[in-house]
Amino acid sequence: MTRSLVAFFLSGISLSNHPMAQPPQPPKPAGRPTFVATRSEVIVAVTVTDDKGHIISDLKRSDFKLLDEGRVQKISSFARDTETSRQPTVIGFLVDTGAANRTHWDKFKEATKELIWRLLPNDPNYTGYLISYADHERLETDTTSDPDKLTDQVDRLQPAGGAALYNAIRMACADRRLAPGEPYRTRRVLIVIGDGHDSASQYSLDQVAELAQRDQITVYGMSTLAFGASSDSSKDLERLAKATGGHVEYPLSNPYSNVPGYLSQPSDQGNYALSVGSGGYSAAIATAVNNSVESLYHEITGQYILRYTPEIDRATAYKEIRKIEVRISGLPKSRLVNVRARESYYPNPVKQH
Repeated sequence: MTRSLVAFFLSGISLSNHPMAQPPQPPKPAGRPTFVATRSEVIVAVTVTDDKGHIISDLKRSDFKLLDEGRVQKISSFARDTETSRQPTVIGFLVDTGAANRTHWDKFKEATKELIWRLLPNDPNYTGYLISYADHERLETDTTSDPDKLTDQVDRLQPAGGAALYNAIRMACADRRLAPGEPYRTRRVLIVIGDGHDSASQYSLDQVAELAQRDQITVYGMSTLAFGASSDSSKDLERLAKATGGHVEYPLSNPYSNVPGYLSQPSDQGNYALSVGSGGYSAAIATAVNNSVESLYHEITGQYILRYTPEIDRATAYKEIRKIEVRISGLPKSRLVNVRARESYYPNPVKQH
């Protein structure tokens, strides 16, 4: 870990890393630094879908196998978010209010409000907060279980300026009020409504990616990238999501996909089945955005939550970043499933010197 990165964490930004009892330190492998893994509980939010992308909701604890650096772990707690058993959850809504989002701002503003209303059902187990980011990040609404406090503030947002996404992620992890039971009893979710671009942050992608993993946060995205456009920034948002077990929705990637006769050539005006600015065009955009809202809602509320206290093989105890793998076993071979979960975690707090 670089000196600058250590300094970043020593600035007091991590909410969840507290030293715990430590197992014996293994012999130091030749040429490698030795790290001592803590006994902190690891929370793993898991999404399981079929080969068509539909959420699978009928799995049992015995269907899951969880590995830490290849070693099978004992799952100490298993739950799934349902209407009758809501998992304590803290959801951060990070909204890109940069000038690049002016074109479809009204659509994404309404989408943000719909996500808030659906994911914060006036239940104390579900709390959320709102951060906007343009040239600077701003905590618009601190952690609360009242969705209207967030949606009222969304209505006041206006796009202008740049994009300080990484600063906003840092703020989500460090500069807000903790919910009851956080960080140990809750799962943590971030939803980024933006294109992943960053032009104004003090912090880097590597720094906030590590921070999100340390704070056991699952990152999702609703990309605002316009149809026919491409951006390397999308890869950055994808990286954050993949590393933490989330994913990114692209509602504008092709809003014409269900329009009969569309030839999939956005540069050729003759192939547009819907004219920009027409009612049909507006309806297609709205439908695509609403579909992404629906997809994110079902995934976030359909996760399995696994917890375990790492049983660490002495041969791998030196590792500063530990790989996690979640497998589904015991199902018929004809039942194809896809598993999405965080890729790794940091077992040790940052050294305080």
